[in-house]
Parts: sequence; C-alpha cells; structure tokens
Amino acid sequence: MKKIGLLLGAEPNNGGQFQYSQTMMHAVGALPAQDYSVVVAYMSKLWAGYIDECGLSSVYVKKGFWGRALGRLWRIFDLPVSAWRKMTPYFHPIAKALLKEGCHLWIIASQEADSFQFPVPALATIHDLMHRYETRFPEVSARGGFRLREWSLRNTCQWAKGILVDSEVGKAQVMESYGLRRESIFVLPYIVPEYIYSQQAPADFNLRYQLPEKYIFYPAQFWRHKNHLNLINAMGYLKNDIPDLKLVLAGSKKNGYKAAIKQIQSLRLTDDVIILGYVPDEDMPELYRRARAMVMPTFFGPTNIPPLEAFAVGCPVAVSGIYGIPAQVGDAALLFNPGSVCEIAECIRRLWIDDNLCLELVDRGKRRVAKWGQEQFNSRLRCVVESLLRQ
Repeated sequence: MKKIGLLLGAEPNNGGQFQYSQTMMHAVGALPAQDYSVVVAYMSKLWAGYIDECGLSSVYVKKGFWGRALGRLWRIFDLPVSAWRKMTPYFHPIAKALLKEGCHLWIIASQEADSFQFPVPALATIHDLMHRYETRFPEVSARGGFRLREWSLRNTCQWAKGILVDSEVGKAQVMESYGLRRESIFVLPYIVPEYIYSQQAPADFNLRYQLPEKYIFYPAQFWRHKNHLNLINAMGYLKNDIPDLKLVLAGSKKNGYKAAIKQIQSLRLTDDVIILGYVPDEDMPELYRRARAMVMPTFFGPTNIPPLEAFAVGCPVAVSGIYGIPAQVGDAALLFNPGSVCEIAECIRRLWIDDNLCLELVDRGKRRVAKWGQEQFNSRLRCVVESLLRQ
C-alpha cells in the first residue's frame, strides 16, 4: 500500500487557491482505500472542519518562525537550495512533520507552499506564471514580488517529481519558462467548487443584500489585474443607452480598489454600481442565480474558476478571450478583449437585452460543466499519482 500526503497551505481568503485545495482534498480522499492510505497536513486551523467532513486522517503542522526567517535569509543571499534541503529535517517543523509521515508522494495544492524546501517527493501545483506574462501589474512584480515568485517557481520545477497545471496553455508556459520536460507536467483543469451547487439561499440573504432586480455580476478581489476599471468604464459608456443597467461587485479591497471607487464617482455611477465587499462561499450561488450575467474582464489566466461557477448555476457569461480561457469556455461564453472598453460594453449590451442569447448560453454552459466534474478530476489525479509512483 502506498501512502499519499496532501499539504494544504491556502486559507479561505485565498479565493481560487482555497477552492482548488478543497477539490484536491476530495480527489485524494477518493483514492482507492485498498491501494492507498492518505494523510492531510494543514498549516491553518481553519482547515480542521473541512478535513473532518471528508473523514481524512490529518496532522496540524506549525509553520515555525525561525525556520521561515532563516529561509528568507537563505533566499536573499541566494544560497544553494540543495544544501537547505539537507538541513531542514534537523530544525524545520514542516520538514520534520512531512518526513515523519513517510509518504511516497506529497501533493502540494497551493502555489506558494514552497515544498521544494523539504526533501520529500512532491507533486506541486503551478496555477499561473502571470508574474512573467503580465509584469505590468504591481501585485506580481513590485517590491521584490517578481524575484520571489521566480525563485519559488524555478526551484519548484527543479525539485518536484511532477507539476500540475490548469491547461495546455499553462503547460506550454511552464515548458517555455523553465525548460521542463513535457512528461513532467500534468494538465488537471479546474472544476466547479462543490459549494456552488447549493440550491437554497441562506435564510437572511435578503436582509444582508439589497440587490437590484436585474444586474451584471463580477466576483473578484479588487486587484488591478482583475480590470474593474474597464468594466466600470463600459458601464459609463452604456449609461445613456441603458439607464436601468446595474453592476454588482463582490470581493475584498486590494490595490485597485481606490481607483475603482474614484472612477465610479467620476462617471456618476454611484447609484448604478453596488459593492458588496467580501462575500462568504454560502452566499455566492444565490448571487450568481439572480444575476442577468457574469462579466469577467480579467487580464490573468491561463484559466479561471468563476466562469465555471456561473455555468453551473445557469448564469450567462462574458469573459476575456485570453490565454487558455477560450478553450476553457468553448462556445458557452461571449469573449472580448479585456483592454477594449467598447468590446466589453458590447457584450454587456447583448447580454442585457437578448433573452434568447442568454438562454442559449445557459444551456451551453450547463452542458459544458457536466462533462468535467469531481469524478473526472479524481480519475485524472489518480492516473497522475500512479504515473509518478511508477517512476
């Protein structure tokens, strides 16, 4: 019997990475019990309840202040990672905990886990390389961000037994950026998070949210790369033609928030743009269901989870036609250039006024997500695990 470990680093406020980690936990839990034993190592106590629901064996791992501090100095002085990997079993709490479990393979669900620091066989995840392909955004490049990401991801590729990516575009980018062999990279596309299938709104939903009867929805933290500005500009472009047009934004404040508020005020859209702030998972399905459409003008890829969420609940979608997104959504969404306010506005106009178009997109979206769900994700992960264990 082989022992498989899953290391969880993301927390609920990590958005897509947290959702992906939940998907991965269900997939690991679905490995055949007669062939595999499974343990989950988690670094945030917020994970305890989720792990208990899955009925998996688990161990809480302390991050350790001194280990992280010394690791930061090691990175700053660009010392050999090979030497660091030999040292960590003697003092680093994470290395000690992982090695103690004696796993044949550790699956790392979070891109920032830096699993290469510890001498364990790892299947690591790279969600995106946008620090290389979209360097204009400070959230992935400023204040040493580029150097940190590059150091982390380059070493991940060097030391991991295998790399998981979301798409063929993601695979090509990893090969192009770090020279990995094609055989070491495994495509495992995102699926709809389980919570999105909830059919009933929380009892106090209407008390907490004063929503318009009809609105465009965009769930995204206010990072600059999420491109709220062009979406707001598109709203302003359409204001005279569609006086009843409303936009609902859900997501926590980040480095693009102040600019978004300023633009809303400048275009006199204060009554037309509703900002909800952070929204818990249990409220998201109802926000999608009530929306006329979800419009996502992101500059980042390769792919994203929100279009899949919208498909699952029957919400029409328009999204940026960049990187791996066209292949992800197929004919189930309208595509636009996220740099073009006119293209975004035209998609909004079509979705707002054309009932038949919306019905057609809803049907296509539901059929698309039905083809790739947790069962298919589980099956492909098992194939990846078996492939690595044979090596």
